[in-house]
Amino acid sequence: MLTDYHVHLRPDEPRDDTTAARYFTAANAARYREAAGERGVAELGVSEHVYRFTQALDVWRHPFWEANARDDLDAYCAFVREETDLRLGIEADFIPGREDRMANLLEARDWDYVIGSVHFVRDHAVDMPGEWDVWTTRFDRPETVWRRYFETLGEAARSGLFDILAHPDLVKVWGRERPRPEGDLRRFYELAIDGIAESGVAIEVSTAGLRKPVGERYPAEPFLQMCLEAGVPIALSSDAHLPEHVGWDYEATVDWLGQQGVTELCVFERRRRRLEPIG
Repeated sequence: MLTDYHVHLRPDEPRDDTTAARYFTAANAARYREAAGERGVAELGVSEHVYRFTQALDVWRHPFWEANARDDLDAYCAFVREETDLRLGIEADFIPGREDRMANLLEARDWDYVIGSVHFVRDHAVDMPGEWDVWTTRFDRPETVWRRYFETLGEAARSGLFDILAHPDLVKVWGRERPRPEGDLRRFYELAIDGIAESGVAIEVSTAGLRKPVGERYPAEPFLQMCLEAGVPIALSSDAHLPEHVGWDYEATVDWLGQQGVTELCVFERRRRRLEPIG
């Protein structure tokens, strides 16, 4: 069994035509399903960013969310359920202090799974250039950014809101384009690992980092090893925003997971998890 649950039906880059009407169609979903079939991916799910939906503004009114919240969340759910054979998911940001509001939004819908992401450290993003780039703020010391990122990741796990934690060391996304703390990075991973282990949430192994400046998978091998030692289950995804991204580098990644001793992957239906043999 191979899975790809972290999939978006439209491009990530801001474009005038990146609308629900253009990309939430049965024909577009079929393009992703065809790509998945070519790569041996049996379990395919879609998980659009929560900030694209107007209902998300009841959770957080960050200016970035206000600029992007255009679509109706219930129309998205109905489309996936009624017009596709994809699993229904959502990629929901963890916003400290807004857990109850996010829970209300999530619990009102019938998901197969919920992916939790940490994109923001307070009001600034770790993976977004421009106005909201955390590296341009007074908190731009790498030690500070990395510490706050992994502390927040641990909080996200403990919140109980999510079934999967996405790209769990996303803070490294820029590679050499942004400063990185010196020394053994496991001191940062340790800030999150207890929350991850205690919560029972799955960790996403994502091939998306291979398409980013960092040029490596999420999470880094030492972080993955810490998760496996703690008994954390693994979900495999590509964070695709185009059909050609589905199952990105899966052959090599499955080999790599085998070297780490991973033999099973998480499969989700109606927020119930089971483990299936990888392959």
